[in-house]
Amino acid sequence: MASQLCACDPAPVSQSCCAVSTTCHQAPRSVGAVPSDPRRHLGQLGEQLAAEHLVRRGYAIVERNYRTRWGELDIVAFDGRILTFVEVKTRRLNGDRHRTFDALHQPKRNRVRKMAGAWLIDRLDRPHADELRFDAIGVTFTPDGRLVAIEHLEGAF
Repeated sequence: MASQLCACDPAPVSQSCCAVSTTCHQAPRSVGAVPSDPRRHLGQLGEQLAAEHLVRRGYAIVERNYRTRWGELDIVAFDGRILTFVEVKTRRLNGDRHRTFDALHQPKRNRVRKMAGAWLIDRLDRPHADELRFDAIGVTFTPDGRLVAIEHLEGAF
């Protein structure tokens, strides 16, 4: 099931999705200071908006930016029943109009599964979940930095 929030939809915009949400920052993080690389800054902004989107949908953010030998697990969220591992893809619109989720190829999916396994082994104090799920959230911006859409694919892989 996919849900989409667009900049032209008044409800999400009025919630000031660019403001810092204390709910999202209560989860453990391993990221340091704000990066100077514009692409990395865009990625962190996309992850923040994705976390806020999940909180609005009733999820608790359990952890963000969990680092493993295979890479970084973007978000782990829990809705009281389902523990969800979320891969966030942030893009700027450009001329070739590639899709946000094109980068979720099979090797990336396999790495996310390995990272989730490492997280499950490492975090013994995690919430008990009836189900595990892998979601993808795509965050799209215009070239000048305006939010275009947040797409949430539940059970993406």
